[in-house]
Amino acid sequence: MTAQEGAPLGLRERKKLATRRALGRAALLLALERGPENVRVDDIAAAVGVAPRTYNNYFSSVEEAICSLNVERAAQVAAGLRARPAGEPLAEALVNGIVGTVDGYTGGAEPDRAVVRVIAGAPMLRGEFLKSMTLVERALAEAIAERLEAAADRELMSRVLAAAVVAAARTATDHWLENPAGAPYHAVLRRALSFVGTEAAVAPERDG
Repeated sequence: MTAQEGAPLGLRERKKLATRRALGRAALLLALERGPENVRVDDIAAAVGVAPRTYNNYFSSVEEAICSLNVERAAQVAAGLRARPAGEPLAEALVNGIVGTVDGYTGGAEPDRAVVRVIAGAPMLRGEFLKSMTLVERALAEAIAERLEAAADRELMSRVLAAAVVAAARTATDHWLENPAGAPYHAVLRRALSFVGTEAAVAPERDG
C-alpha cells in the first residue's frame, strides 16, 4: 500500500519513495527550465545523482516523471472526500474535501502557474495528464459510492458525479490560467465545484 492509502512505510519503501519524488521534482524543474520536449532521461538522473538505469526502475517515460508529483497529489482527492464527516451532505463534502486537498499540498497559497501551465497545457504531457484525471475519477467514484449506500443507482450516480467533479476542476484550472488577474485559484475551484454540488445535493445518502 502507498502512503496515500494510510499504511506505514518501512525504511526501504521510504527511501524508494524519496528517490521517486526527487526524480519527479528534477524532471519537473528541467521541464520548466528547458521545456518538456527538451528533457532527457540522462539529465533527470544526473540531477538527482543516480544512474539512468536507476531512473528506469521508477518511470517508463520522461512524461511520466514530469507529471508524477501532480499524479501523486491528485491521488489524494478521494482520501480528502473520505476524511469529511459522515454526516456532512455530499454536496458540501465534495467541495470541502477537494478544496481541502488542494490546500493541503499548496499550504493555502496559490498554485505555481508555470507548473500548472506545463502539466495541464504542454501537448507532449497531455496523455499523462489525462491518465491522472482518469485515475482520480475512478477513485473518486468509489469514495462517492461509499456515501450513497441508500441510492438505487449509486454506481451510475457516483460515476457521473465523479466525472462532473473532474470536469469542473479541469475547467476551473483552465479559467484560472486564462485570467491571471482574476479570482484566486481556490475561489475559482470552489465556485466551479459548487455547480456540481447543486446536483449532488439531491443524491440520497446513507442514514447517519
